[in-house]
Amino acid sequence: YCLMMNIGWGGDGETRAKKCPNKHGSAVLKGAIQLGITYAVGNLGSKPDRDVLMQDFSVVESVYLPSSGSTLTPAHHFPDFRLKTYAPLAFRYFRELFGIKADDYLYSICNEPLIELSNPGASSSWFYLTSDDEFIIKTVQHKEAEFLQKLLPGYYMNLNQNPRTLLPKFYGLYCIQCSSVTLRVVVMNNVLPRAMKMHYKYDLKGSSYKRRASRKESAKSSPTFKDLDFQEMHEGLHFDPDTYNALMKTLQRDCRVLESFKIMDYSLLLGIHVLDRKPLSRGSRFDSRKGQKVLYSTALESIQGNVKDPEPFTDDDTLGGIPAKHKEENLLIFLGIIDILQSYRFIKKMEHSWKALVHDGDTVSVHRPGFYADRFLKFMSSTVFKKQQPFRGASSKRKKNSLHGSKSASQELLSSQKEKSEEKKAQSMDNLDQNCKFCVETRQGKAK
Repeated sequence: YCLMMNIGWGGDGETRAKKCPNKHGSAVLKGAIQLGITYAVGNLGSKPDRDVLMQDFSVVESVYLPSSGSTLTPAHHFPDFRLKTYAPLAFRYFRELFGIKADDYLYSICNEPLIELSNPGASSSWFYLTSDDEFIIKTVQHKEAEFLQKLLPGYYMNLNQNPRTLLPKFYGLYCIQCSSVTLRVVVMNNVLPRAMKMHYKYDLKGSSYKRRASRKESAKSSPTFKDLDFQEMHEGLHFDPDTYNALMKTLQRDCRVLESFKIMDYSLLLGIHVLDRKPLSRGSRFDSRKGQKVLYSTALESIQGNVKDPEPFTDDDTLGGIPAKHKEENLLIFLGIIDILQSYRFIKKMEHSWKALVHDGDTVSVHRPGFYADRFLKFMSSTVFKKQQPFRGASSKRKKNSLHGSKSASQELLSSQKEKSEEKKAQSMDNLDQNCKFCVETRQGKAK
């Protein structure tokens, strides 16, 4: 009945998921998360708007929510729990930066039950999706939550400079404590819309060591493949030159930001929708998004457009996917950088060292941040994403249209060169005649 169902203690004092909670335990967990976020955001309404100060990033607010209620908190049917809200004013600023109003934020998260998602990764995190497809709620470990809070000042600076980014957009960080269990959750943007069927999904790192989906994962109805799978299944995704340049510029900028924070082991989550296979699925997202459009939330918005013109331009038919081609197939690409809360600390250095002993050290996923960023970008720019070459038909048409002009220009050039050649030849003959005349006169003078 309590939040502790099917949760066990890890050796470092962190809660770890042995398996997904049963239906009742999951409903209690999701309900407590929704109630906690509702209280935290509602409590912010009494605080005046002001500029974010440096001390705001380290603030942690705590409140106890007994099931019977109190003078500050509402009664509820969940077990008693304590709620901690990290940097509430800073995250309020981030939400406002992306055009998220408090009422819309609460409506998205709390209007309907959260949707539980499967986790294809090696971590024990749980993932929940809001019913309108806008936000992902992910459980994080203590070290990850601590690292995110330390990251906030630099994250704040980066978003102010450029909100168009493929990095995760963080909207809130919360902690729920029930009895001896501590559960931390972060609210983020959703990269892959459910309303669009993803025919292929990839988690890409630019590494080859153990970068193939397991048999269990591959057998799923919607598996998440990895780097080696991509190289076997696709020959690269082709974009028009402008889109390719915009995409690579965004990835390069984001990777340098992560490198400056000494972050590595991140992935590119890539979803591919094949337009030619089925008509676009029109899910509930179209109705739910009418009241809220999060700025810079789609793949296309993240790499294109003027930062000073923040109007969202999502097309209902594409959901902001990036047009691309693979062979003769027309595609829509959805992507974002995920799992950035890994700092290159001692444990990661040790992990790389022992992996390097049994495998090529340059191919394992855990590496120095600078090397990791360079390898990641090289893989994306040369293997995954490719610049589309101009169509031969269009090129031939241009040549045909300009054929007459080219011939005229060639004839003029040849005539000009011929005239110059004749002038040069005549000049040479004149010089030769003058030299001969001089030689004859010289000999006659000697004879005399």
